[in-house]
Amino acid sequence: MNQSNTHNPNSPLALLDVADYLPHRAPMILIDRLLEHQPDTLLSEVFIQPSSPYFDDKAQSVPNYVGIEYMAQSIAALAGIEATAKQQPIRVGFLLGTRKLQLHIKAYQLGQRYQIRVSRLYQEESGLAVFDCQILHQATLVATANINVFQPQDTQAYIAQSSQDNREDNS
Repeated sequence: MNQSNTHNPNSPLALLDVADYLPHRAPMILIDRLLEHQPDTLLSEVFIQPSSPYFDDKAQSVPNYVGIEYMAQSIAALAGIEATAKQQPIRVGFLLGTRKLQLHIKAYQLGQRYQIRVSRLYQEESGLAVFDCQILHQATLVATANINVFQPQDTQAYIAQSSQDNREDNS
């Protein structure tokens, strides 16, 4: 993967609709473009505008904590690209937690573009995975985290089992 902050905005990946690779639908799609893909890594982008989810009119920005969701949606987009390449359905995943979170800016500013780089560090057959995530503004690192996610093979069965386990624990 090209480690610089340059990319081709007219690459075939950048021309794809992000919604085709996420299990989300508008208005909850937070990332705007897919820029670069390599095995286990994706670079995506968000452009902050007044219509951006979580945009604060008074502050003219999006709060920094939304960056966790930018990272999580980039992970989901990577999973969607991989599933599509294998001709498999795009599945829902769960953000389990984050470690080593560092937010170096207070907000994502109106009119600015931010690139989100996610790289898989580890994945188990069960669907548990850990990603190294970075958000960059131009060449400056503005946020980092390791994000733990879980993508079960059968989401409905997993949810049903979790609900049953919770009922048993509470009785």
